[in-house]
Amino acid sequence: MCEHHHASRHILCSQCDLLVALPDLQKGHKADCPRCGHTLSTEWDEPRQRPTAYALVALFMLLLANLFPFINMKVAGISSEVTLMEIPHVMFSEDYASLGTFFLLFVQLVPAFCLITLILLVNRAKLPARVTILLARVFFQLRAWGMAEIFLAGVLVSFVKLMAYGDIGVGSSFLPWCLFCLLQLRAFQCVDRQWLWDDITPAPQINRTLQVGVPGIRQGLRSCPCCTAILPVDQLTCPRCHTKGHARRKNSLQLTMALLITSILLYLPANILPIMITDLLGDKMPSTILAGVVLLWGEGSYPVALVIFIASIMVPTLKMIALGWLCWDAKGHGPRDSERMHLIYEVVEFVGRWSMIDVFVIAVLSALVRIGGLMNIYPAMGALMFALVVIMTMFAAMTFDPRLSWDREPESSQEES
Repeated sequence: MCEHHHASRHILCSQCDLLVALPDLQKGHKADCPRCGHTLSTEWDEPRQRPTAYALVALFMLLLANLFPFINMKVAGISSEVTLMEIPHVMFSEDYASLGTFFLLFVQLVPAFCLITLILLVNRAKLPARVTILLARVFFQLRAWGMAEIFLAGVLVSFVKLMAYGDIGVGSSFLPWCLFCLLQLRAFQCVDRQWLWDDITPAPQINRTLQVGVPGIRQGLRSCPCCTAILPVDQLTCPRCHTKGHARRKNSLQLTMALLITSILLYLPANILPIMITDLLGDKMPSTILAGVVLLWGEGSYPVALVIFIASIMVPTLKMIALGWLCWDAKGHGPRDSERMHLIYEVVEFVGRWSMIDVFVIAVLSALVRIGGLMNIYPAMGALMFALVVIMTMFAAMTFDPRLSWDREPESSQEES
């Protein structure tokens, strides 16, 4: 089936490289790739007002969440309360500036920056064209690094851990933080990448016949990794967003394997070294990730022990195995099963950030449990190692090109799909 249309009504799937003709979508409907099921485009009702409203209310909730006490604890008549901004402050004061920086960046600054950028972009703020394009590029790169909702999950796990020691309560800013997490996720969800880039500047024209249902690489075409524009494969710089790219991510497998090996090397000390030290009446007790799981299980907190075990031990281990398997498959080894490999890749990409939950648990415990000579909790080197493992595996998933798995499909079956 051959058609010749304006390139903006066509899209190359970023996951499997299939050329798809986008239908005219009704409000609230989306177009999925017929080959891999990846969402290509979504037609939102009120595409400017809806994300703007969510983003503005989310920013207001973030402001409220930082103004008032977040959580409090009472042990043997001694009270301790903490605000959100005191959490990184404790990390810096304990010579764990790296963990404090992670918290500030991933939990506060990245989501806030992305929300402000979103408001400027969807409302066509009068900015120089170069600045608008740069903001859009940064927005789509950083969006995946916001971890506000993962921090919230870490707070809930901390509650269960602390219940054994005293009474736990939530402050005035806890509800605004919960609302902020929900609203910022919704605001990002309501922005369609293709719609936003078409709104900023039209996609470049393609002066050739486009064959729908045939992978771009077989037509001498490639997709811009940033703005989804369809480009000739030999055009290295996108004329719309100025992003450099290739038909396939350059050195994708080598970079992924290098980052994977680095994360494995960091994962060993992350599990052997203590992630936190509990100072109880002057008696310092170091705790590793596995020891924390065993302790929670022994105390009868089975659901929380299971959450920590899955997020901090099972997920990173399985993610490393999955990334290794994806690279092995993309090199042409093993039976050809692109659909299964694509499913594995999507799971790896989705769950990667959630391993950070244990790092945020330690951040909350360290900030809140400051009860003089009675009880104190401090972060330890294992927490930093583990945070680096999560970040390295996230980068490894980002550098892997999922289209390599689909390139193994024979030409005849690709054109039939």
